[in-house]
Amino acid sequence: MITSIPVSVSILSAGYCLHPELLTLKGGTMRPVAFPAGYALLRHPRHGPILFDTGYSSRFFEETAKLPASLYRHITPVVFKEGESAVERLQEAGIAPEEIRYIVLSHFHADHIGGVRDFPRAQFIYLRKSYEAVHRLGPIKALRAGFLPGLLPEDFTARSLPVDEYSPQRPLPPGFPFTEAYDLLGDGSLLAVEMSGHAAGMIGLFVSGGGYDYLLCADTVWSSRAFRENRRPHPAAGLIMSDRKEYRHNFDRLRVIHENFPGLRIVPSHCREALALWGTGGVQ
Repeated sequence: MITSIPVSVSILSAGYCLHPELLTLKGGTMRPVAFPAGYALLRHPRHGPILFDTGYSSRFFEETAKLPASLYRHITPVVFKEGESAVERLQEAGIAPEEIRYIVLSHFHADHIGGVRDFPRAQFIYLRKSYEAVHRLGPIKALRAGFLPGLLPEDFTARSLPVDEYSPQRPLPPGFPFTEAYDLLGDGSLLAVEMSGHAAGMIGLFVSGGGYDYLLCADTVWSSRAFRENRRPHPAAGLIMSDRKEYRHNFDRLRVIHENFPGLRIVPSHCREALALWGTGGVQ
């Protein structure tokens, strides 16, 4: 087990967007493919239910109703139905919004922060540089960065627990391309590593549960085929990346993890295959 304390892991999704497969997978087709907006519910034995990202909510459409933000929904068509949001799924399972104490944010793209306003008592854990990269951007630059500031609550900063180079870290086992990981809760249960490139300061999260180790790798790849078959995105996808060189570096790191630890479940946030294999279909 990579982490020191196991948690219950539920892999879920809230809505999806449509993109040509070619943009996300070199050699793919031009036909539009559905990419689920994945998130995870992690039940911690001490801290209770914790979220890793949130997927979309209906608020996305409110925030993209007018220019320039409305360009977002035209460039990236989004499909979302009432009842699919993280807060609604959790409520169906008997988890009140106020019970969520922590939300770990991989990065600040709209499909990852779409539901954070639904959890009024949650504190937000993220890599400091991730928020610093977007929160002062004007409307056009924010749009290009995939950031819709209205998705965040007004007291976001006050409720934040940002992670930086001074935060506690723990060593990872030999064979990993990361020597250390951020120990987010200080008990070894949630171990985060920086996987920048797709977005500045993006993090992946190591968790263990149900006898398996997981790496929730956010948008380091859009599908499991990418790291299995060594197929990077189309070069045009670099237009929306924060740093192409960093992206290539962390793509290669993911390949190393896949090769060195074949039993580890790598979960890209938008991978239909991973969701079908390990998604619970409901909250556990």
